[in-house]
Amino acid sequence: MDEFRALHVPGSPLLLPNAWEFGVGAFLATQGFRALGTTSLGVSAAAGEPDGAPSTRDATVALARRLARLDVLVSVDIADGFSADPAAVADLAAELADASAVGVNLEDGRADGSLAPVDVQVALVEAVKDRVPELFLNARTDTHWSGDRAIETAEERVNAYAAAGADGVFVPGLADPGDVERIVAAGLPVNLLFLPGKVTFAGLAELGVARVSLGSLPYRMALQAAAGTALAVRDGGELPLSPPSYADVVALL
Repeated sequence: MDEFRALHVPGSPLLLPNAWEFGVGAFLATQGFRALGTTSLGVSAAAGEPDGAPSTRDATVALARRLARLDVLVSVDIADGFSADPAAVADLAAELADASAVGVNLEDGRADGSLAPVDVQVALVEAVKDRVPELFLNARTDTHWSGDRAIETAEERVNAYAAAGADGVFVPGLADPGDVERIVAAGLPVNLLFLPGKVTFAGLAELGVARVSLGSLPYRMALQAAAGTALAVRDGGELPLSPPSYADVVALL
């Protein structure tokens, strides 16, 4: 967990690709990535469930246990904690730590598109940090996904979660350089989501970001690659990518 924490360097950010099943995680590890995240959308979609649904809790834990077989550091996306009960969310964090996860993402966005009241989310952050203080808790605020894109709202929530013991803060959707600098000024390692066409990895590094996540992008790209492959075969076109061989994949397992 100390190694994972040390990878969060403002200005020299950790690039964190996100996996939704073991094979993808194993293949990413062979490409030299020291740390991986999971993606709640990918895990949920693979299980045929809505993103972050409580029914995907067990699949999330099972994936973390499988990824623990790899020589990588694993941070787990637990959405809203799959529960409104601080004790239950803390139990989940402890279970993941026992499975060798080094961090979790805990978000304040809710399934109906609203944001949890600040005091409610603070109670979840505090419960996790009290139960598993060494676990890197990346406190995510969905202000920029919920429709309230005011930087002041994001700052308020980031500061509240920092005071509650969060180790890092994550504001997906944030891209404006001035706004990024304001969140960086809060003092905790800042995680942002890579947004194609809106930000670059180098540009976020220059702004002092400490971690850049790919989120569900690899999963969605994989969907397009699968469809593109089938369409290319049907239509006599070129395959969209050059895949690893069967033997290469077998060697991952």
